Amino acid sequence: STKMVESILMVAEKPSIARSIAEILSKHQSTTRKGPSPMCPVHEFSGKFKGRPVSYKVTSVVGHIYSLDFPPEFQSWDKVDPVTLFDAPTVKIEANPKSHICKHIKKEAKGMDMLILWLDCDREGENICFEVMQNALPKMNRISGQQVFRAKFSAITEQDINNALNNLGTPNENEAKSVDARQELDLKVGVAFTRFQTNYFLGKYGDLDARLISYGPCQIPTLGFCVDRFDEIQHFVPEPFWCLVPVIEHGGTNIKLEWSRKRSFHKDVIQFYEKTVKKNKNATLVSVQKKDGHKSKPTPLNTVELLKIASNSLGIGPSTTMHIAESLYISGYISYPRTESTHYPEHFDFDAALKPHRQSPQWGLYVQNLMAKGIARPKQGHDAGDHPPITPTALANQADLSGDAWRLYDYVCRHFIGTLSPDCRYTKTKAIFQISGETFTTSGKRLVNAGYTEVMPWQSVKDEYIPDFDKVKSVPVVDVLITDHRTTAPDYLTESELITLMERDGIGTDASISVHIANITNREYVTVDTRSRSLIPTKLGISLIHGYHKIDGDIVLPTVRSTIEKYIDAIAKGQANFQHVVSHSLSVFKLKFNYFVTKIPEMDALFEVTFQPVSKIQSKLKTKCGKCRRYMNFIPLKPTRFYCPFQIRLPQNAHKIVPTSDVCEICGTTLLSVDFNLKDPPLPDGTHKRIGCLKCDDILSNMIEGARSKLRHPMFNRPRGKRGRGRGRRRGGN
Repeated sequence: STKMVESILMVAEKPSIARSIAEILSKHQSTTRKGPSPMCPVHEFSGKFKGRPVSYKVTSVVGHIYSLDFPPEFQSWDKVDPVTLFDAPTVKIEANPKSHICKHIKKEAKGMDMLILWLDCDREGENICFEVMQNALPKMNRISGQQVFRAKFSAITEQDINNALNNLGTPNENEAKSVDARQELDLKVGVAFTRFQTNYFLGKYGDLDARLISYGPCQIPTLGFCVDRFDEIQHFVPEPFWCLVPVIEHGGTNIKLEWSRKRSFHKDVIQFYEKTVKKNKNATLVSVQKKDGHKSKPTPLNTVELLKIASNSLGIGPSTTMHIAESLYISGYISYPRTESTHYPEHFDFDAALKPHRQSPQWGLYVQNLMAKGIARPKQGHDAGDHPPITPTALANQADLSGDAWRLYDYVCRHFIGTLSPDCRYTKTKAIFQISGETFTTSGKRLVNAGYTEVMPWQSVKDEYIPDFDKVKSVPVVDVLITDHRTTAPDYLTESELITLMERDGIGTDASISVHIANITNREYVTVDTRSRSLIPTKLGISLIHGYHKIDGDIVLPTVRSTIEKYIDAIAKGQANFQHVVSHSLSVFKLKFNYFVTKIPEMDALFEVTFQPVSKIQSKLKTKCGKCRRYMNFIPLKPTRFYCPFQIRLPQNAHKIVPTSDVCEICGTTLLSVDFNLKDPPLPDGTHKRIGCLKCDDILSNMIEGARSKLRHPMFNRPRGKRGRGRGRRRGGN
């Protein structure tokens, strides 16, 4: 009997990567068809594996297959005490059910012999490996020997992909578990604090313009850095100071000298020195010092440095930077953009990487000269053992890329070429003078060799003129000035500075730093000045951090999260037990949560100073409450609601709400006319207007978010199923 050809399923993290792998390994001979997932095509071709003929099938997922959540019985914001979430079970649910990824992997794995995992080579990718295995392995043939392989690659190039296929390993379960640990901690801690403080504060303040007051174990320390700088600015008291500036004349040029004492904060002291210096009409030359100086070329590029440079120099925010970098990587223009390493691998082929760039209209001539003279040895960086530093993997031009994608690619290329270039060298000259016993200096620079700054011109060293003092013993003093100054407050924290602080204190990883910064922006805890890329805390952000500090500074400070990150890192390295780390970390946060709940009135006192209680907001739009018979004020800010001593949330996608002259026959509440957006009406029959009672009309009441207030409106505590005039009626689309 003839032996069947073995079959191999390959799974990548994104459809475009699957396509590139199939094109490289099949030498563009693969065929493509649709699978169960509309997102993920399947590429098929024949080839060899370990010298044996095989049939290959290459497809992908679209990131994580599963997301972590609580089971249905823990989903209610009203019925579930948030403290119970610390000990609640969790479930993994399909992250994007409409993509049918589980069904897709199961079907394509059916009857296959082997599985090769081409997920991104980081901890998240390792976690997705096990999600793929969970779906694929039960459907695959049972064979002897190794059945699951892990491909490790850092760039989508022919060389990298073929090297990965020839050096397959196995998935790392410890790294996958470290991601599970972080997910569980972030879910339980984040949701418990978020539900409690959202419920507590949103019900009390009418101008608290937020639908959610979220807490995250990384998000809040990140915000804390921004508010610390804000406080520093607020508490800053400017101080006057004075500088002494003699002016000498030499060769027909007036030159201002710099005082060795720099400055004085006492005016009487500066006036004393002014009188002393004015007594002497000449400055005596003490010495002229000439030194060789150099500006070091850059260290190989890692993710954190890329994020800082993009924000600082290119004006591109961290989240956008990572999105562009991932797109450049998927398109084959740069290597994997998530890496902590700043050290090139020992056998990195620099010549092969540089050669295509000889054709670049922008830096081609420089690269030709560099290769002709011989590349300089790159600086020794840090080898984190993950991916190599970020480098270009193909030559692109401005016709291939545009806007920020080109600017980021341009920077990555210039940085890479700069790391292989000589340092910038210059000569520094310093002339030292004495006047009446006081020392003053003037300095200048002369460029000797531009080195790497030729390809990174924004870092170039400019010539600074200094006259020739070599044959001079003294020069005339033509004036002595006192200049007035004031100390200035620091600026708001920039994204670049924030990233430096987060890296220093272990908040987030190279992959998640940009996400945490995006979160505090999206939650409206800070706003971003797009010109300076500064982060300016909002009233809500400031109140939260000050409140946390008042109750328990640990939940703001980076130390607790930094310790947990170290535990998670230990799981990844096989040095700590998953369950022990999760249980211990949750117990720490549970104690902190219970203390936070008892002390929340202290935080509330700060909110009362900043925000307006709903009881004090007056509104022309009123409707009568069917329970307490009082008139309820309309609170127009998010979340929109009617307020009496209780409150009722309103449908968030309604753009016009008007009380009618009718009342509900069941509960007596004024009926409302609710008009929804024409483009996306949520009503089941496709109309956009409905008149009904918020309590008794099932359609309207179901659309209202559960009132996240401890003072849940009692009119909602009704048995379901009653019908009557209050159930509402629709008005056809007009």
